[in-house]
Amino acid sequence: MSGKHRYLPMTDEDRDDMLRTIGAASVEELFRDIPASIRYQGALPMSEALDELSLMKHMQELADRNADSSRRISFLGAGLYDHHIPAVIRHIVSRSEFYTAYTPYQPEISQGELQAIFEFQSYICELTGMAVANASMYDGATALAEAGALACGAAKRKQLVVSRTVHPEARDVLRTTARGLGLDVAEIGYTPEGVTDLGELRAAVSSATAAVILQSPNFFGGLEDIAAVEPIVHGSKGLLVVSANPLALGLLEAPGKLGADIVVGDAQPLGIAPSFGGPTCGFFAVAEPLMRRIPGRIVGQTADRDGRRGFVLTLQAREQHIRRDKATSNICSNQALLALCASVYLSVMGKTGIREAATLNVHKAHYAAKRLSAIPGVTMPFAAPFFNEFALKLPPGTNIPALNLRLLEAGFIGGLDLEPYDRALQSHMLLAVTEKRTRDEIDDFAGRLEELL
Repeated sequence: MSGKHRYLPMTDEDRDDMLRTIGAASVEELFRDIPASIRYQGALPMSEALDELSLMKHMQELADRNADSSRRISFLGAGLYDHHIPAVIRHIVSRSEFYTAYTPYQPEISQGELQAIFEFQSYICELTGMAVANASMYDGATALAEAGALACGAAKRKQLVVSRTVHPEARDVLRTTARGLGLDVAEIGYTPEGVTDLGELRAAVSSATAAVILQSPNFFGGLEDIAAVEPIVHGSKGLLVVSANPLALGLLEAPGKLGADIVVGDAQPLGIAPSFGGPTCGFFAVAEPLMRRIPGRIVGQTADRDGRRGFVLTLQAREQHIRRDKATSNICSNQALLALCASVYLSVMGKTGIREAATLNVHKAHYAAKRLSAIPGVTMPFAAPFFNEFALKLPPGTNIPALNLRLLEAGFIGGLDLEPYDRALQSHMLLAVTEKRTRDEIDDFAGRLEELL
């Protein structure tokens, strides 16, 4: 190992050995098939190597430029939320047994990891009211797409009917998956109240419909009438897929008890940091008849030959375990560490804590909505009941990106501009208020917003 680069895995000698082995005299010769005219010439515009102290200082300066929720008061949601994360979560997930664990193929040495996943599945079943949950998914959007694929395979139909109140980015993932599988995706609109148009839904559902896909609370924050949708889709022998916020289920009726066949969502509100966009952890739960079609894998409880409780991977319907043409999914990994975050959160909060946290979200969001809609020229465009997220209609012509920059300067992370997702929602902002927001923070935000408008 060269003394010059003691911590780099490849030295000058290593490179020379590899070039000799493949019969190239130099790196230049190795890339000679690439025309010189399109190769980068000269040195990249970056500094020379820094010593450790200088490098750490430089990296800290870069990190300090981030306007995250530890430095700003965040009212941004739209899928990733600034919730309280109990300190015990970081302590547990930082333990090497979990932090470095990979897929637990060998149950005899992976009982702790397998039990943690089993507990996650159990919690998800209790929250959603479903019979079976898998060992987690990449995120909520891919879980939604996998739900559509499962529904089409189970119903032996090709059409998916999805409401436009489902998060637009999740609908994009759904369409991408559907294109590869040769499925048809039909979108239906929403009412002036900001929820799915049931009349349009009835007209869209037919004997070709494999599933109706809803989100509740939806993209605009509104609560959908799942019980009213159930007879529409089941009347045509289709399946009902519901994407749910797991924290909201601390107050709301479980979708499984309202007739949902598949319940999916993102576990990020359950003790997982937003982290500038991820990673997160999706959950996927189904009614018992769909159990053998569930994507990914399931951890099951069993007993060893001495009668002791144990855990194993079971119902592994992915292509790494069974013949590719028989696989129900290409999900190649679960999000075990992030699922553990959710499990620890749910265990330390308990039923009472989850209910209290959800109640705080409702009360604070409704206080904020009342306070903000009292600003002259600001209204609530949708009348549907909401959990912790709602849209505001600002005065016509308001430049929301510019407004958010001004809010950022004042110490606030503002809401999401809705116009890029729906041109009819020009000058509309989507705001989220979690249990972390205080009355003073909400009042200060409202005061600054009124000044800027």
